[in-house]
Amino acid sequence: MNTLDILIEAEAWDEEMLTSLATSAVKATLFHMQLAAEECEVTLLACDDGRITTLNAEFRDKPTATNVLSWPTQPLAPPAEGQAPPPPERGFDQMFELGDIALSYDTCAREAGAAGKPFADHLTHLIVHGTLHLLGYDHITDGDAALMERIEVEILGNLGLDDPYTADITITGAS
Repeated sequence: MNTLDILIEAEAWDEEMLTSLATSAVKATLFHMQLAAEECEVTLLACDDGRITTLNAEFRDKPTATNVLSWPTQPLAPPAEGQAPPPPERGFDQMFELGDIALSYDTCAREAGAAGKPFADHLTHLIVHGTLHLLGYDHITDGDAALMERIEVEILGNLGLDDPYTADITITGAS
């Protein structure tokens, strides 16, 4: 992958583990979506509940902690419910500047523990989920949610991970 910038703000994060999981999850998502990882740029903020609460309040008017948020560089949207969004366009530098993802360690760890799932598996799912948001996928409508969840399950399966929707973990952010 050409550029995966990771900014770690919360001490609880393990930089080596996060870098490995994020690189794998983003690459697998881009490969599945037929994009060359070396031509894409993604920024990841690894923070805590305090920081993500501030971001969620500022950008979504929801002053609560959440697990993942995303900010796509391009406003990609499907032409109709349940359809795939158009592919991103290259930037001036001929790269696909996809956008930014923020993850809260506190919420991710709490959710994984409550569901009895390994933290690394849940984190990988959230990074795949956030990356799909950067590519214009969403889960607001039933048709869009079904498409996005199917793609997530396929990507995670390719990574050797179980279907995350068989457990009671809700993706609350990622808009």
